[in-house]
Amino acid sequence: METKVCAHAIITGRVQGVFFRMETKRAAEQREVNGWVKNRMDGTVEALFEGDKEKVESVLRWCEEEGPPLSDVKKVSLSWEDYSGRFNGFKIVY
Repeated sequence: METKVCAHAIITGRVQGVFFRMETKRAAEQREVNGWVKNRMDGTVEALFEGDKEKVESVLRWCEEEGPPLSDVKKVSLSWEDYSGRFNGFKIVY
């Protein structure tokens, strides 16, 4: 049985105006990870990922190491929260 986790991330760098939210949604959906992603007023991107631990960690690695081609991630600040199972799919929040 897979361990279910919830990761809350703040992604810093050149992450707005480079399709980061759309590509994060795609990466999460490909890995069957639920949650949301949104731009913040301070120029960062915030995301919440829920799902199997290995899949969530895979999306986090994608955010930090790959991201969209025009992005330049400087830092991913991460906090682990209790898994809730309240999300059905992955969405972009505006």
